[in-house]
Amino acid sequence: MKNTLMDLNNHLFAQLERLNDEELKGEALSTEIERSSAITSIAKEIVANANLQLSALKLKAEYQGLEKGEVP
Repeated sequence: MKNTLMDLNNHLFAQLERLNDEELKGEALSTEIERSSAITSIAKEIVANANLQLSALKLKAEYQGLEKGEVP
């Protein structure tokens, strides 16, 4: 399985759908809220890492140019 930002987006929306389940109550709801918090925390780190990679690629493009197939 390849993990992409699109996959992350899909996971976030899937979790949102689980949270939106009106039949979820009590302990099950609490568990989903905790899971959502954990997923959000990890997602923030993944996005920050992707932004760092993009910034590095932009810097490389500015000072060294890009090789064929690289996209800033």
